[in-house]
Amino acid sequence: MWQGPQRKPAETRGTVTKGRISKLAVGQGHGFIRLQNGREVFFHRADVDEGTSFNGLREGDRVTFELLEDAVSGARAIHVMLLPAP
Repeated sequence: MWQGPQRKPAETRGTVTKGRISKLAVGQGHGFIRLQNGREVFFHRADVDEGTSFNGLREGDRVTFELLEDAVSGARAIHVMLLPAP
């Protein structure tokens, strides 16, 4: 029996937060950011904002990002931007 169009899972966008690049897989085009509470969040090269080069990122770099929570795939960082060195 047809039940109508399927709904997309709910997405929740958070506020902009800071973290450090903890792991990079440059060849695979993704990495992880460690938040201050120790949680690690996935990001893809497509989630890096203009003005920041994915290939220019290094482990330990400080970044800002927006946390996107998705009911199916979990959390990921979007709008990732490199912060200037202190």
